[in-house]
Amino acid sequence: MAALDKSLPLEYQSEQGRLNILGFWIFLGAEIALFATLFASYLVLAGRTADGPIPSEIFEIGPVMGETLLLLTSSFTCGIAIYHMRRNNLKGLLTWFIITLALGLGFLYMEVDEFIHYVHEGATMQTSAFLSGFFTLLGTHGAHVTGGIIWGIMVIIQLLQRGLTPVTARKVFIISLYWHFLDVVWIFIYTLVYMTGMVML
Repeated sequence: MAALDKSLPLEYQSEQGRLNILGFWIFLGAEIALFATLFASYLVLAGRTADGPIPSEIFEIGPVMGETLLLLTSSFTCGIAIYHMRRNNLKGLLTWFIITLALGLGFLYMEVDEFIHYVHEGATMQTSAFLSGFFTLLGTHGAHVTGGIIWGIMVIIQLLQRGLTPVTARKVFIISLYWHFLDVVWIFIYTLVYMTGMVML
């Protein structure tokens, strides 16, 4: 087993840790390609509303701002969790990481409630090409957030069982990259979907 380099952050101390983190960056490149394709599809379909509602008729600023506040705050708390991890403070790491996941759950609750509201208004995937692209893009992002929360819970369980080691630190760091990536995707959704849609006539 290769010796650990104590001069580096815990998650980078082993060669395996460094390779896994590099591999995850490559994986995020594939995720970027996926979401770029979904955004392109949505933007092509956004004006094709058929006889259904147009974006400005169904989008409401209140729920969207609430979702945005929750998710962007979760990115901040995730950063604080990494701050505590770098200082070998397991309690601080767990506290702020649990807060991060709780904010993610709040975001999912608001998004599901938003979708239910649209369906009650008669705006479903079958209503128009615009809504098909909308639900596909946001549903894919929501599924990624759901997966991130489940993954995060599994990492918390490992931290409780094994403590803070180069292996568990690497897992926390990788999921933090994933979480920040989802927040960046949401910024694009907020701008290109909601803000643009609310001014469409």
